[in-house]
Amino acid sequence: MSSPLPSDVPEIFDRAARRLRRDRAAPTFADFDFLRAVMLEGIADRLASVTHRFTDLLDLGCFDGALPVPEGVSVTRCDAGALFAAQAGGVQADEDRLPFAPGSFDLVISAGVLDSIDDLPGALTLIRRALRPDGLFLAAFCGAGTLATLRSVLREAERDRPAARVHPQIDVRSAGDLLMRAGFALPVADVEALTVRYSSIGGILRDLRGMGATNVLRARTPLRRDTLARAAELFAAHADPDGKTPERFDLIYLTGWSPAPSQPKPARRGSGTASLEGALRRPPGVGDP
Repeated sequence: MSSPLPSDVPEIFDRAARRLRRDRAAPTFADFDFLRAVMLEGIADRLASVTHRFTDLLDLGCFDGALPVPEGVSVTRCDAGALFAAQAGGVQADEDRLPFAPGSFDLVISAGVLDSIDDLPGALTLIRRALRPDGLFLAAFCGAGTLATLRSVLREAERDRPAARVHPQIDVRSAGDLLMRAGFALPVADVEALTVRYSSIGGILRDLRGMGATNVLRARTPLRRDTLARAAELFAAHADPDGKTPERFDLIYLTGWSPAPSQPKPARRGSGTASLEGALRRPPGVGDP
C-alpha cells in the first residue's frame, strides 16, 4: 500500500536522520511534550465542535501514544520512529508513504509531524484517501514564524558562512491551499501563536532535541563551537529585563473533510462568511448513524 515519492519531489529532509532523532527522543519524550500537548488541546477543542460520531481513528505521528481516544473508537497508531511506534503499539511508516488501504478510517489526527516531510501534498492526498467519505482530518504543526529568534541569531552568528539550520516553514495560507489541492472538502487552516521564554539558547536546543525536532535537512552541517557561542550571546541580547528570551511557535491547525454527497456546499469564494465553527459543526443528522 506504500506510495513512494514522485520523482519530481525534491528530497530536502533526511528520512534516516528523522527516524533516528525520533528514536533518541522516545525514552524521555514525556519531559518535552509541552508543544505537542498544546497542539492536542487545540485539536480537541476543534473536535468538540463536531457532532459526527467516529469509529476508526488513525493517530498519525503518534509519538508516545498520548492522544486520548474516546470510548468506543478503535485507534491505529503510526509513527516514523520505530521506538515511538513500538511504545504506542502501532506501526512504523513515513507520513508520505502510508501503508493503509483506502477508506480505512473515519478520523485522522496528526499533531507535530507534518512540517518535516518532503512530500506534504502527497501525504495529505494519502490521508484523504485513507478516510471514508465524510471522514474528518485534523492536524497541527509548526508553521512560518516559528523559532524566529533562534533562526535570526544563528544566521547572524554565521554571517560569513551561512548554513541551513532551521527547516523551511509553511504559512497558513499555503497550508489551506494544500488542503484544497489534496481534495479535502470544507478546508480550514488557522494559526495560533505560542510564546515560550528561555534562560539561554541551551534551553531551547535541549527542548528541540527532546521533541525530536532538531535539524534533519539533508544538507545540514555540524554547528561549530565558536558559532554556537556567538549565537548564545546574540540570543541573550534578546532577553527581557528578567534575563529570559521569548521564542515564538506559530501552530498551524488544519481541518478538512473527505468529500461526500451529504456535505454542505462551501460558501462562494470571497463571500467572507466561512468560519472554523461553521466548517466543523454539522447540520442535524448529517453523517450520524
